[in-house]
Amino acid sequence: MFPNGATAIRLENVTQRFRVIQERPDTLRELFSKFFRHQSSYHDFEAVKNASFEVPQGQMLGLIGRNGSGKSTLLKIVAGVYRPTAGRVEVTGTVAPLIELGAGFHHELTGRENILLNGLLMGYSKREMLEREQRIIDFAEIGDFIDAPVKQYSSGMYMRLAFSVATEVDPDILLIDEILAVGDAPFQQKCFERIQNFRRAGKTILFVSHAMNQVEEHCDRAILIDKGSIMADGPAHEVVEVYRSSMAMEVVGAH
Repeated sequence: MFPNGATAIRLENVTQRFRVIQERPDTLRELFSKFFRHQSSYHDFEAVKNASFEVPQGQMLGLIGRNGSGKSTLLKIVAGVYRPTAGRVEVTGTVAPLIELGAGFHHELTGRENILLNGLLMGYSKREMLEREQRIIDFAEIGDFIDAPVKQYSSGMYMRLAFSVATEVDPDILLIDEILAVGDAPFQQKCFERIQNFRRAGKTILFVSHAMNQVEEHCDRAILIDKGSIMADGPAHEVVEVYRSSMAMEVVGAH
């Protein structure tokens, strides 16, 4: 357990830069032509720019902003998928990332086999995962598909099993990136009930969503990101209002 008031996640001046290929030469002649003219066929793109924030243990933080703003990149930095170009990241505790449908699943293996595989990758023993297996299967509600290869799963089945595994292994930090958007309403409600149980148990949650009502209802705090930069940070309802106002102003400006 964390000590009271402990920081679960800390980012200091984090920048994530990607190299974007602008144009691929179709022939060797074009390639040599660009080389001798010293023409660059790529440019650097900063998906996250000098981001700094802390998340105390037990807080549910919403990351909001338009598509391409840098929310998912930030989540992947916290998950350890990306090593930032610059800056410092500190994460204390075990992390269960729900950042892409099917991430961490082997498509040729069955759902049951992937439960074991995911548990082993997170440091649990085979015995420990077998003890959790039936609870995971019951929560996921995918029936006989649990013994079918996951390559046959719909996006909703992926989400059900991924969420069930991630929350049953009892992580300290849960990262959720839009994955709940593919579930039906009753299952989403069940997921949020489990999330509330996580919060009562003092877990830390980072939640990326375009559903502002969910952010307002479930998050203690929100951060608004635009073009890789943090534009607002505060109580969830206040930051959501800033976002809604900025979107409304854009609509008015467009007319």
